[in-house]
Amino acid sequence: MVNQIVIVGAGPAGMMAAAAAAECGGSVLLLEKMPRVGRKMMITGKGRCNVTSADDVPDIIRNIIGNGRFLNSSLRAFDNADVMAFFEGLGVPLKTERGNRVFPQSDRAADVVDAMMKHLRDQEVEIRTNTSVSGLLTEANKICGVRLVDGSEVEAAAVILAMGGASYPATGSTGDGYVLARAVGHTVAPIFPALVPLVTRETWVREVQGLSLRNVRATLYHAGKKEQDFFGEMLFTHFGVTGPIILQLSRRASELLRDGKKDIELRLNLKPALTHEKLRERVDRDFAAYEQKHLHNGMIDLLPKCLIDIVLNAAGLAPERVVGQISSKERERLVRVLQALPLTIMGTRPIAEAIVTAGGVATHEINPRTMESKIVKHLYFVGELVDVDAYTGGYNLQAAFSMGHAAGCHSVWNLEGT
Repeated sequence: MVNQIVIVGAGPAGMMAAAAAAECGGSVLLLEKMPRVGRKMMITGKGRCNVTSADDVPDIIRNIIGNGRFLNSSLRAFDNADVMAFFEGLGVPLKTERGNRVFPQSDRAADVVDAMMKHLRDQEVEIRTNTSVSGLLTEANKICGVRLVDGSEVEAAAVILAMGGASYPATGSTGDGYVLARAVGHTVAPIFPALVPLVTRETWVREVQGLSLRNVRATLYHAGKKEQDFFGEMLFTHFGVTGPIILQLSRRASELLRDGKKDIELRLNLKPALTHEKLRERVDRDFAAYEQKHLHNGMIDLLPKCLIDIVLNAAGLAPERVVGQISSKERERLVRVLQALPLTIMGTRPIAEAIVTAGGVATHEINPRTMESKIVKHLYFVGELVDVDAYTGGYNLQAAFSMGHAAGCHSVWNLEGT
């Protein structure tokens, strides 16, 4: 009798599933198409690996904006405290930073991956790299193995698919899992990029590319209606905008673009700490001090130099005008632009550049407690392959670890009950 648990994909969810299945007594084979495991985990958190969030569980679920409630069972069964205990137990000391983001003290994602690899070896998990799966083997709606690209077959009592989404294909996430899921009757919700830079119509962004702004507020509008807003840091690029608050907004923008919506706008409040009235007072004080100067020089205390002419042009004010000649009405217009500098969103960068893929295997076809397919017995789906996605801050890795742990444990326990 075959009792082997085969896990396809050695990313965060797959590695956690392998660890959990082995800890539960399973005989585990972990297959990875790339030459080494954990490629995507190596680049998370800008190479520092934001392993989880120190938020309370309900807050974590709220930040998993794509079907967060689906994870209620698996996340509570293996929550952020469990994730932190797991890694510290492997000899990876952690620290909590601003925004409750949890990182290894070393700031090295490689330390997290290496510790997991050592743990898998200690648990006698067999790992095969450079091994791609081309199909699932089923019999009477029950999994019985996988077919490799070389035509050979591997028997299995249970299969866990942890093949990632379609983001960062260089790490091995090329959408293969969607093909396998559809082939056995599963629905795949249309995928689209989440946590992705935004492309603007305005070309002036090229003039300020590389400029990073802190403590600004970005608000997303569709057809004049406010959709979302976030406060924090952003960055101008040659194609548009990116940075933490832009990535947070991008999921909703991407969703609107996917649905063919037009008239999507971003408004930047460059002075969110001030009310309209206080900012007007600030402008009046600066203008009184620089009344003999040209506007370009009279704004030097308010904005980065490279942004001044852009803001003035948006307010319909010529940079070469003398400060003392600016009327009260024109000052009022300038204040409004300072707190709502408009950018027209034309698109996102390609899904290959997205941090996370939204969409995926439909959650209503997966048991939320075990991650087992409701269509094929002993087949499990975990990680980014599933239609679950979150904001930045450690939430996506937490989701992957919780799903992986649930599938790993139940893939063994369900066989014992068969």
